[in-house]
Amino acid sequence: MPARKRKRGGAPSDTQKLKKVKSAETESRSPIAQEQHNEICVPAPVSRGKWTNKERVLIFSSRGINFRTRHLMQDLRNMMPHAKADTKMDRKDKLFVINEVCEIKNCNKCIFFEAKKKMDLYMWISNSPHGPSAKFLVQNIHTLAELKMTGNCLKGSRPLLSFDPTFDKEPHYALLKELFIQTFSTPHYHPKSQPFVDHVFTFTIADNRIWFRNYQIIEEDAALVEIGPRFVLNLIKIFQGSFGGPTIYENQHFKSPNMHRRQIRLVKAARLREKQMVKELQKHKRAETKVDLTKDVTADVFVTPAEEKPIQIETEPPEPKMVKRNKHKAFKRQRMKKAH
Repeated sequence: MPARKRKRGGAPSDTQKLKKVKSAETESRSPIAQEQHNEICVPAPVSRGKWTNKERVLIFSSRGINFRTRHLMQDLRNMMPHAKADTKMDRKDKLFVINEVCEIKNCNKCIFFEAKKKMDLYMWISNSPHGPSAKFLVQNIHTLAELKMTGNCLKGSRPLLSFDPTFDKEPHYALLKELFIQTFSTPHYHPKSQPFVDHVFTFTIADNRIWFRNYQIIEEDAALVEIGPRFVLNLIKIFQGSFGGPTIYENQHFKSPNMHRRQIRLVKAARLREKQMVKELQKHKRAETKVDLTKDVTADVFVTPAEEKPIQIETEPPEPKMVKRNKHKAFKRQRMKKAH
């Protein structure tokens, strides 16, 4: 039953008596005891620290990209809570303008996607505005929606970065490792980040390329399930400045996409020429006279030639031969009469 409201001037109810007793107890406590009581009851905030590492990454592209590149950019922005977006840059503008865009957006790292011929995709990872910067050719792109993996991590959670042991052996890979750490790792106590670590970014070196994968940690025994996206970075050059400057390292194993397509065309042309030569040889063989194989060529091996007879030339014509007629032979009509 609901409690009835007491009238003015009436006796106080039991609940009001309890409230008064509690308020009297709290007033009787000292301020130190009250602070201790509040610390025990109220849990501390999760992200209580201070956001000191203020790394911000600008992720945008040039005009002329396809849908796959656009989805890849969106996946990277979703995975990196410290990322920012911007409008597409015109192709005619030089790459040094990106440093000014980063300064306007208050970003000190940049991932810039550059599209050429609507086929080739290049990725710039730069430390703005002083450098260094690295240029990659992006291959084998598979976006998050395309893969349809079973993994699913919390949005905004902080990732672990796993690197191949080769990154510590060679100096240019060590420089790229530091650049990847500063770009892809989420700063501690970032306002948009979550205080959980539930996925891993792996950078593996194979076939002189860097393979990027994203895995979710599903259990405490470190069982991994791939989430996506995935792509391969083929290193071209490392520059001292941001989007330019002296070249620190140049990949000798890199082959430009134009040269690769040219070699494929040359191989196809060589195959076509070979087929045409085979057809011409077949036509020549058909046009040649066919050898009669029904006659045995070895049959006349043991045949001795006959002696040659002397040639006699007759100057006079031969005498006519006399044909003797049978007198007793009757004509046909007479023979038939005799038969009848």
